[in-house]
Formats: sequence, structure tokens, C-alpha cells
Amino acid sequence: MAKYSDDDIRNMTKVTIKIAAEYLGISSLMLTLGMRNNLLPIGFAIHNTEKYKDSYSYAIVPERLIAYKRGKINEVSVENIEKNLSTIIGQFEEMKRDLVFLLSENGELEG
Repeated sequence: MAKYSDDDIRNMTKVTIKIAAEYLGISSLMLTLGMRNNLLPIGFAIHNTEKYKDSYSYAIVPERLIAYKRGKINEVSVENIEKNLSTIIGQFEEMKRDLVFLLSENGELEG
């Protein structure tokens, strides 16, 4: 079993399921099940249903993985972060719609 330091994890361009499981000292199966059931707040499990059979893709956020291992992250703080991000994204989408509307009106005036 490979041992990874916090800095090793931070410097990786992609943290795989295998690496994250080894880093946490659990099996890959336990890690994927934890992510699928929102019990392991280290990233995202994306359920792909458009293919011929169900599958999952995983995105592991290095800083979340490190914080979880160090006991500095919990589900409540992750939910708050995700809620705030959703609010910000919603505001940006609204601004985008307004900008598209203004640009389309401006185009009609010039045309």
C-alpha cells in the first residue's frame, strides 16, 4: 500500500479513487460507496444514466480529501459551501441572461 503525504495529494493533477482510498486507509469500494451516498465529503460522485448501463464518475477535490483525513471537514460545512456556490452560480446565470437580453436589444436598435 502506497503512502501519500498531504503535499503529494496537493501536487497531483488528478487524485484517483485508488490513491484517495490508500491515503485514507480504506478500500476503493468503501470510498466509492461513501461518495455515492454522500457520506464521504471529499468530492463528487456523478451518476451517469445516459449510457446503456448506469455508471459513476468521481471527482476528488484534493483539499477536501486532506481536510477530511485531518478531521477538519464535516458534512454540514460541505453543505454550506455547496449551498453558497449554488447561490453564486445562480446569480451569475441571472447576470448572463440580463446581459444577453441587453445585447439583443442593443443589436435590434443598431439593425
